[in-house]
Amino acid sequence: MGRNDDGRIGVVAALVRSSFLVDAVYAASAREYGLTQQQGQLLCVLMGRSYGMGELGSTLGLAKSSLTGLVDRTERNGLVRREPDPRDTRAVRVALTERGAGLADEFYAETCKRVDDLAAGLSAGERDALAGLLGRVVLDNEVPVVFKEPDEGAAADRPH
Repeated sequence: MGRNDDGRIGVVAALVRSSFLVDAVYAASAREYGLTQQQGQLLCVLMGRSYGMGELGSTLGLAKSSLTGLVDRTERNGLVRREPDPRDTRAVRVALTERGAGLADEFYAETCKRVDDLAAGLSAGERDALAGLLGRVVLDNEVPVVFKEPDEGAAADRPH
């Protein structure tokens, strides 16, 4: 599972190591913005729209108690707010505050740049091939959208 005879890394090691690499870049970016990784993910998910707690827990892969703690901490920092769900009076939705939206936009743009820089040594064709293959792995495994494409206009989609 390490290197093949020709010096190349196999798919398992490459995926796991690339996951660690992206995770480290994401964590460093979050720290510089005064966020935990989970808070950074929460802000990025909420860039597009508000979410109900159940849907948010599913998207982020968090148990109810972990999600409640994450939202509580992020709300205390003035980055998100709970609002009533118009379709269910017993439920709440989580949305970005104005301050949270501004921080999310900055954090998102900087993190996109840093992750993009990881592939700086690849040609345009290699980058396209890498994106195509990784995109297929993500889609085949139905990974939730926790980080939009930079050109999907995450900030433009958000109601102000």
